[in-house]
Amino acid sequence: MSTPPDITRAPFEGETVHKRDIFSETVSGILKGVPDFPVVLRKLDTVPLYAKPIAWALARKEIKALRAVKGIEGCPLLIRVDHTGLLRSWTRGTPLQLAKPDDAAWYKDAKRLLREMRRAGVTHNDIAKPQNWLRTPEGRAAVIDFQLASVHRRRGPLFRTMAREDLRHLLKQKRAYAPHLLTPAEHNMLARKALPARLWMATGKRGYNFITRRVMNWSDGEGTEDRIERDGPAITAALMAHPEVRDVALCTYALPAKGVGLYAFVETGLTAETLAASLSPAPELIQTTPTLPRHADGSPRMDILSLIAANRLDELAELSAADPALGSKLKPLTANRMNLTDRVLRS
Repeated sequence: MSTPPDITRAPFEGETVHKRDIFSETVSGILKGVPDFPVVLRKLDTVPLYAKPIAWALARKEIKALRAVKGIEGCPLLIRVDHTGLLRSWTRGTPLQLAKPDDAAWYKDAKRLLREMRRAGVTHNDIAKPQNWLRTPEGRAAVIDFQLASVHRRRGPLFRTMAREDLRHLLKQKRAYAPHLLTPAEHNMLARKALPARLWMATGKRGYNFITRRVMNWSDGEGTEDRIERDGPAITAALMAHPEVRDVALCTYALPAKGVGLYAFVETGLTAETLAASLSPAPELIQTTPTLPRHADGSPRMDILSLIAANRLDELAELSAADPALGSKLKPLTANRMNLTDRVLRS
């Protein structure tokens, strides 16, 4: 991917906040004067003071890795780094959990990508997550999110182990979406975790879970009891009792290390603060809107509202691409969503 002229100096114009935690905020947008080159800013200037050392340590890892993979097809291009954070190119593509590739060509290209990264001395270390793999519009493989990546000066045992784990995690994606393509050798690799991986699962992962789920506000999938059934009727009745509330739709979303939260979409001209002041029990999040998206029969589009509540922007983008008229109606609702975490509930 070549760099358009003057892109390193062009002002960033943010459009969509994709996620936010105490270590960064991820915002997609464009550069002024370069509308056909979408970019992503990992914004660090608003990080709390106590989190800045860790936030910039993670950013430096990402910066170093992106510089090392420059020119590799399927890797983002680092545009610039300044006091606001780091700016990289936006990779067009569909996350693996949505694309679900079942053709050999995509997995062959994904292996090509890992080989080229390995030649550059880079291991990604976070591609067990299907959302970090993309299928581009051309059917090629791409990877994003290099916060945990490592750049190795020597190709010693640690590098070889981490590179093997990257490949094994790719094969886990292949097992999930195209098990018929797995070879006997790939089956054997999946069955044998590297020793560091086994030690990590037995020891270090507990500390990792504590940091990511409780400190970084990432969410787990535990405690997913049906809160809509338990608390929903009372919350809905209390909201509908207000004369200026026309309708209510309740959805669930993942809470940081606590299970399930309730997200209320309320059709009204009132503010969320006004409604929340008199509610007991109350949902964790309330989003007010002049109109809810509806089916032809008038019922709320719970499929769309559930995606907004869970911050699943990739799936919303697919719906919007298939129906541009619907996409324009959803834009204000999506832009004002209350949940900006990047975790979803497991079914």
